[in-house]
Amino acid sequence: MSAKILIIDDEESILNLVSAYLRPEGYEIEMAMDGRSGLQTAHTFKPDLIVLDIMLPGMDGLEMLSMLRRESDVYVIMLTAKNEETDKIIGLSVGADDYLTKPFSPRELVARIKAALRRLHAGDDLGTDSQVMRFPHLRIDPAGRRVWVDEQEVELTSTEFDLLKTLAAHPGMVLSREQLLEQVWGQDFYGEIRVVDVHLGHVRQKLGAAHGIATVRGIGYRFEAKRE
Repeated sequence: MSAKILIIDDEESILNLVSAYLRPEGYEIEMAMDGRSGLQTAHTFKPDLIVLDIMLPGMDGLEMLSMLRRESDVYVIMLTAKNEETDKIIGLSVGADDYLTKPFSPRELVARIKAALRRLHAGDDLGTDSQVMRFPHLRIDPAGRRVWVDEQEVELTSTEFDLLKTLAAHPGMVLSREQLLEQVWGQDFYGEIRVVDVHLGHVRQKLGAAHGIATVRGIGYRFEAKRE
């Protein structure tokens, strides 16, 4: 699978290790060692996926990601040396799609990257599930990965879109957080289950009253809008 990947970390050993595992997979790699140069490289290189360390000199990873999210929905896997749950949730809240805690397995990172890219390119294969899903005040285009509230297009990140699409494809059905993790992040995701809550919170905020997503306490979520 050909893709462009940007790795941002201030440790040269990490940059070399990750790139050594990714280059044999056929990916085009660019690297940066601080937030400002990482942001500039993201503008020019236009990667399909970014591996981003939080602890960067100058502009840290959280600030960089917050600025990046103003103009890009590129998939971001966050690297952090911090184990506290609040630090991970903050990273997810500012726009990270996934995270790994250092020290991490390079093979696990490669597996996460492959799974993310498969999901991102799934819309390229037109099939029965590529038809536009229409609900009152809401349209979801799986093939084009686009969403509209009435006639206004709403920008979602790739993870936000996949969560919304998964729920909307099963209207009226309760999907547990574990089921959503498996569908959106893949079976080999061993991170914090609250990533589901954080990203669906973003979806609700962006779509407003049209989101159609109900919380089923203690279980998961249900998409309540009726398909037209």
